[in-house]
This record gives sequence, structure tokens and C-alpha cells, in this order.
Amino acid sequence: MTAGTLAVLALTVTAAAFVQGSSGLGFALIVAPVAGILDPRLVPVFVLASMIPLNLYVAWRERSSLDLRGAGWITAARLAATPGGLALLWLIPERSLGLFVGVATVLAAVVSLAAPAFTPGRVAYVGAGAVTGLTETATGVGGPPLALVYQHRPPAELRSTVAVCFLVGEVASLLLLFATGEGRPADLGWALALVPAIAAGAWLSRLAHDRLDARRMRLFVLVFALVSGALLILGL
Repeated sequence: MTAGTLAVLALTVTAAAFVQGSSGLGFALIVAPVAGILDPRLVPVFVLASMIPLNLYVAWRERSSLDLRGAGWITAARLAATPGGLALLWLIPERSLGLFVGVATVLAAVVSLAAPAFTPGRVAYVGAGAVTGLTETATGVGGPPLALVYQHRPPAELRSTVAVCFLVGEVASLLLLFATGEGRPADLGWALALVPAIAAGAWLSRLAHDRLDARRMRLFVLVFALVSGALLILGL
């Protein structure tokens, strides 16, 4: 990885950590398409590993607002679907991984923008967990289903619950990817090297998460995802 690539990644993960630490969502939607453009091999391990310290921090910061029931259903379904995400990764040729990440990113953003408001129940929790298990293991992008479930809940509840669900799922996906030979140790090294950048974004989010307009932040993330996902699809 060149110094320029590392600098772009550092700026990207700092911005993504700020966005997700503030709004509860957006890290993978920002980082995955950029990583796919720079080096498709960074997906999904680098993206998954980079989110772990951020979600640890957010889950602890917002622990008093955790929706334990919803997190339990989502996590159970997410873990059950993780092998299916690995199967998707096996089925996708390496040369097509960038295209797949781009399509997954654009579809996730479109669904998030178009979905109507609803009151989540057990079926919604399980469905969101299952879809997240498939897409996050294969591409690193798994937030939109959880965003749909919690989009009309208090922001602190969204941030804490999504962080806990992500955290458990990311560890499970990484363990499975490395156990089956799909993970590269170098990707973990780059994620560790960028922990200071992630920490900077998380620290900035601590100052801003109660002041930012969550709806505008969500719209910005989804528009960014649409543009970057489209660039991946076009092979730019």
C-alpha cells in the first residue's frame, strides 16, 4: 500500500468514524466503496476490523440506551446468517468483488431512502439481522437494515443498539473469514495502523453527537454511498 493510499484511507476512516459516532450509521457505507476503489482486497476484512474499536467505544458511551430485546433478536439472526455471507464471498470472483460491493452499496442506500416508517417487531429484528449477516460478511456493508429498524427511535438508542449488534457480528464474521482462509493478516495490520485515525473521528463525534441534525447526516451518508457505489459499478 502506497503512502497516498494510506493517507486517503486515514482521512476516510476518520470522517466515517465521526459520522457513525454521531449518527450511529455510515462507517461501512463510506469506507467500503472507497476501499474497493483503492484496493478491492481490503473488502471485507479491513472494513470489518476497522469498525471494532469504534463500535466498542460507541456501545460503552451509549450503554444506558441499549435496546436489549432488539439487539438479542438481531444478533441471533445475524450470527445464523454469517455462513451465508461467507458463501456469497466464495461465489463472487475476485475481479467482480468491487462491482458487487458497488451494487450492494447502491441498493442499500436506495432502500434506506425509499423505505416507509414502521414500528419494528420481532420479524423486523430477525429480518434485519439476517440481511446484515449476509451483506456485512461478504462486503463489510451491513448498516442499512438496522437503520430501517431503528430510524424512528431515539438517536441514542439507535447508536447503542446498532453498535452492539455490529460489534458481535464483526467479530463473528472475522473469525469465520480467517478460519476458512478468506482473511489476510495484512488487512488487520492496516486496520491497527489506522486506529489513531478512527479514534480521532470517534473523539470528534463525542463533541458533536448531541448537536448534529441526524436526518441531514443520514441523508449525506446515503448520497455519498450512492455516488461512491456508482463509481465502483462503473469501474472508476
